[in-house]
Amino acid sequence: MKKIQILVHVGALIPLAWLLWDYLRDDLTANPIQAITLRTGKAALILLILALAATPVNTVFGFRPAIKYRRTLGLYAFFYASLHFLIFIGLDYGFNLKLIYGAIFEKRYALIGFAAGIILFALAITSTQGWKRRLRKNWKRLHRLVYLAGILVVVHYVWLVKSDIRVPLAYGAVVILLLIARLPEVRKFLTRVQGRLSSVRIQKKISQHDSYP
Repeated sequence: MKKIQILVHVGALIPLAWLLWDYLRDDLTANPIQAITLRTGKAALILLILALAATPVNTVFGFRPAIKYRRTLGLYAFFYASLHFLIFIGLDYGFNLKLIYGAIFEKRYALIGFAAGIILFALAITSTQGWKRRLRKNWKRLHRLVYLAGILVVVHYVWLVKSDIRVPLAYGAVVILLLIARLPEVRKFLTRVQGRLSSVRIQKKISQHDSYP
């Protein structure tokens, strides 16, 4: 379990380390601000998708650690989303509130991205056990908004790149599939699949044990 924990943290920090390495080598393309913005945004989206995938992975494959590190992946997604936003308001607009306000409410991709960021912020703040106890049933309702955040991030990505939207649409397809996987009938089907896979694994172990001299 400790190895998985280390792997999760190292894997989540690789995009940041890679970004810093390219910065130190002055290898951030001709438009470094755009490159940093896109890379932090993409890292946030990938980690968010991995967090969303935790429940289906556990349901289908019975891999419990996926559930345990779902929160960690979500917090890393928020971390990169925060960097993405800080770069936008700091490097692009120099923390000028008037310009930032105009950019957010005049550019549709910025407004959608800002909305996704607000959701991720609310989920990150309330991700602790203390908030879970305070909100009770409302905690689950609130944290279901993570799927809305995922969709908004994909729309933000599509509107940002404008031309070649194949990559953001591919991410969008994954988010939609993960959302479908949460539908009650689909979850029941996936649970049955997991049960069959478990039975097959048990039968194989029994067969292997019986074949020993």
